Formats: sequence, structure tokens, C-alpha cells
Amino acid sequence: MAASPLSTNTDNRSIEALRAAAARDPKASVREAAKQFEALFMQEVMKSMRASTLSSGLMENSATQLGTEMLDTQFASKMTGLPGGLSDAITKQLQRQMGITPDKAETAKPAALPSLSKKNIAPHVQQFIQKHDSAAKAASSATGIPASFMLAQAAHESGWGKREIVAKDGTNSFNVFGIKAGANWTGKTVDVQTTEYVDGKAQKVVAKFRAYDSYEAAFKDYGQLLGSNQRYAQVVAQSQQASANPAAGNGGAERFAQGLQKAGYATDPEYASKLARVINTTVRVQRALA
Repeated sequence: MAASPLSTNTDNRSIEALRAAAARDPKASVREAAKQFEALFMQEVMKSMRASTLSSGLMENSATQLGTEMLDTQFASKMTGLPGGLSDAITKQLQRQMGITPDKAETAKPAALPSLSKKNIAPHVQQFIQKHDSAAKAASSATGIPASFMLAQAAHESGWGKREIVAKDGTNSFNVFGIKAGANWTGKTVDVQTTEYVDGKAQKVVAKFRAYDSYEAAFKDYGQLLGSNQRYAQVVAQSQQASANPAAGNGGAERFAQGLQKAGYATDPEYASKLARVINTTVRVQRALA
């Protein structure tokens, strides 16, 4: 269906207005651009729905067609800009690409769940698990590694999100697993001072870590790293067994943590015991949510 003169003129005026706004306030124009893109997308959805509906042919002419288009535009406008919708996702992506710092309201931490606060679970633990739960479950479905195990390792490596790896300019690497960038890594990197243990002694060194565009990408890469590397094969197999048999108790968490340390994931001699404790915490939280 060809665009009507009305919609074409409106789109042209909107684009010119958006360009003018971008020159004055880039941050505000990003959100407006995201809303307009979502509105256009919703209009196309409405058009597709109309096209798939059999028309009767009765009382249909250019005037009724224009009225239908205007009604669809109104519907699309009403469905645009809702919290958690497409425009929110587009805004965040554009802000990252343009180096724009989101407003505090946009980066607010998720609210603690009342059901968890009543069970003596610390707010920062609740918030971290809420924030990364969907990414962990997506990676779990692809690898078979329990989401609670991945959440726990991300929590341990990042101090429950309090000491994430950032570049010198403050850019977040989203690398909550502390994965280093080896010779085969072709993506973005960040150089950060970290603690390594040599012959059991802690030393400060500068290491190169992987950098991602999102937490979801970090969880996905973590799953691929463990799943594609032969030295972690036994660790993954043990974690999959633990996922298939949750009634076996906490032994699966301890074996997973010990297996990672044995495979050389970290140099800290106490890594396995520390990680196992965090895994037990995430398992307890997820049981409280069930």
C-alpha cells in the first residue's frame, strides 16, 4: 500500500523537527527518535493486520482509506512509548553507541521484592539477581548450566555488581564474569589492574579483559566459553547433571566450583570455596522466588 500524502508530509515534518531538536539537546532527541521509530513500526504492524483481513468492498473508497490510516496512526501512537517497550530498548542502545550517560531515573535499580525482604535476603543480592535473571536463564537454556550457578559466578566476580570492570573513561565493559581477552579474542577489550595469585601470593597486575555491549552478551559469551572449551567439558557435564537432579543437594554447586578452579578459571586458591558459598546463596534466593 502506497503512503498517503498526509503521512508523507507528516513524516517529513517530524524528521525536520527531530533534526532541529538533536542540535539543541542530543539526549532528548535520542528518546524522541526511538519513540518515532517505534510508532513507525507499530503503524507497519497495523498495516499488515489490515492487509491480512479480507475486505468486503462495500463503502470502501479513498476517504474511508484515509480515515482508516488516521485511526491506525492514533492506535500506534497510543501503543508507543510505554515503559519497557521497544522505544526503551532502542533508546538504551543509541545512548551506548553515542556515549550518552542515561539519566538517573533510567538507571534506577530494580525494586527489592517484598517476598524476599521478609526472608532476610539483602537488598543488593535481590537487585543483582533480578537484574540478571533473564540473561542467566537464556544462557542456561543454551548450555544446560544452571542459571543459579551463572548468577553466582557473575555475583562473585563483580562483587554483586559493586566492582564491575570499567574502562579508564568510565565505560562499562559489562564483563561481570572477569573473562580475560586471550589471543583469539577479536572483540573490544579493557585494560584493568587486577589481583593474580602466583605461588599462592597475591600480586597486582594489569590484564586485558573482554568488553561487551550488554550484560546479555556477557552471559552468552560465558556460556560459549565453557561450552566450547575442552578443559571445561567435565565442569559443564557436572553442572548439567546438577540441573537435571536438583534434589541431589548442594554437592553439585561445590563440584562445579571445584571443577572451575581445577580447570584454571581463576588463580585464587580459595576460589572454589568462595564461589560455592555464593552459589548456595543464589539457589536459596531462587527457591524463595519459586
